[in-house]
Amino acid sequence: MHRIAMIGTGYVGLVGGACLADLGNQVVCIDQVEEKIARLRAGGIPFYEPGLQEVVARNVREGRLSFTTDLAQAVRENDVVFIAVGTPEGDGGAVDVSQVDAAAEAIGRHMTGYRLVVQKSTVPVGTARRIRRIIEDARPAPHEFDVASNPEFLREGAAVEDFMRPDRVVVGADTERALEILRGIYAPLYLIHTPIVETTPETAELVKYASNAFLATKISFINEIANLCEKTGADVQVIAYAMGLDKRIGSKFLHAGAGFGGSCFPKDTKALVRIAEAAGEDSRVVRAAIDVNERQKARMVDKVAAAMGGDVRGKTVGLLGLAFKPNTDDMRYAASIVLANGLVARGAKIRAYDPVATENARAVMPDIEYVGDRYEAATGAHALVVVTEWNEFRGLDFERLRGLMAAHVLVDLRNVYRPEDVESFGFRYVGVGRGKPPFDGR
Repeated sequence: MHRIAMIGTGYVGLVGGACLADLGNQVVCIDQVEEKIARLRAGGIPFYEPGLQEVVARNVREGRLSFTTDLAQAVRENDVVFIAVGTPEGDGGAVDVSQVDAAAEAIGRHMTGYRLVVQKSTVPVGTARRIRRIIEDARPAPHEFDVASNPEFLREGAAVEDFMRPDRVVVGADTERALEILRGIYAPLYLIHTPIVETTPETAELVKYASNAFLATKISFINEIANLCEKTGADVQVIAYAMGLDKRIGSKFLHAGAGFGGSCFPKDTKALVRIAEAAGEDSRVVRAAIDVNERQKARMVDKVAAAMGGDVRGKTVGLLGLAFKPNTDDMRYAASIVLANGLVARGAKIRAYDPVATENARAVMPDIEYVGDRYEAATGAHALVVVTEWNEFRGLDFERLRGLMAAHVLVDLRNVYRPEDVESFGFRYVGVGRGKPPFDGR
């Protein structure tokens, strides 16, 4: 068992802390916001993540997980300190590492002996070295310490499963002592044959950015193919399926739609461009992926308007789903924001429903109407738009919808339905990349 302090109780810190406790470690999660710590102690979770509340409750009950605002005490009493604070997007896509710097300085001031400091937040290459310098300058005595990089690869909506059954664990460290401690922390994962990649801090830091940028590029690529399909009469669903059967390509992230969003892909692709610029390189492929994604979101506004005859003034659009993906309440860079704002700017009225993201959506889109279920969103609508592929949107009762809607138009931005099934109920179906017009090659 290792005694671990996790600085930060955001998405990475809370999921990581709870799951590390579930692996048998003694973990204390630290946050400076007293209200958040009080809520966690009372059994509340500050964001929606399937399965997380059960993991937190179980480990609190069994005495392996606790919460505090006392960072100094946590650093003094624990030999391993993870940094999992926010690294938001700064000016021009650069990463704001001010919270990381503050955590490193506090660790240096309060350490009383050897500490392994593990950087868990997504940070630019060279941050581990930066943390070392900050701790060296802040420590009151020449205590020994190591700094390691251990990037997270958690998908929102599947984070607990991703942590407990990961594709790989990446650890970057300069000393055998640090690597041995990290091997011990993740030892239970060896039992399920999880690959542990041991490397330098710089390589570990760049692995996260390279992985996310590649996945983002796959999404932008298939969206470009989808747009071509709409002009040529081809079906992107079949193309993606056929491509995915090639083991060199794989089927993951080949789902055409309204573009990527969330806390990672938009921020990390921009950050990688800035990291490359600082190193004297130009990430042209990543730049293109970012540009395609922005255009794809804007293109969805035109798609919905065209499905409604072009002029949306005075018409009502029902939106099904607001979060950037299902099984999360995260609204960061969500396609629904661009879509709703774009339609409102053209004179449309929006009625929106999401199973869990409504309150977060209100904070960024206060001027649209929010309703309590999927059929209420459809009531009086001239078009119903599937924006987020929550499971409850996969089995709509189209006979019921016919009696509720002002016009029978379904715009399926996630290609949840088969066009012929929807059209059999007398609806006009519009998907992404599911072209119908003939094309003679000229």
